[in-house]
Amino acid sequence: MDGKRVKMKIKRFEDLDIWKASIEITKEIYDMTARKNFSVDFELKGQIKRSVISISSNIVEGFEKNNNNEFIRFLKISKGSSGEVRNQLYIALAVKYITEDEFIAVNKKLEDLAGQIGKFIVYLEQQRKNGNFKTR
Repeated sequence: MDGKRVKMKIKRFEDLDIWKASIEITKEIYDMTARKNFSVDFELKGQIKRSVISISSNIVEGFEKNNNNEFIRFLKISKGSSGEVRNQLYIALAVKYITEDEFIAVNKKLEDLAGQIGKFIVYLEQQRKNGNFKTR
């Protein structure tokens, strides 16, 4: 390619890179919480799993509304959930359920995902300003 950006029409939520990344992070969190020391902390394990599931679920719910105003709203919720997971990872690190290396790796992925979601929100908001926006 010659540096031009190729636009691809997203027809299914499965085509969204942010959804794919959220599923990968979800699997990592599930693997972490399955370990003996983490798995017996039912409160933290349940909370972090609910939060990480919320990331992909809200991406999908917003997409399936077929309304970009709603999509933006659900993307903001999804971005907030990524922050929740990061907070819970700090707790897991503090109580030594995960190593510092594990924390750094997953926290970085969550920061990157939140950044991607944020950029997508900005893009959709710009489309709204330009009149290229689906509201039904």
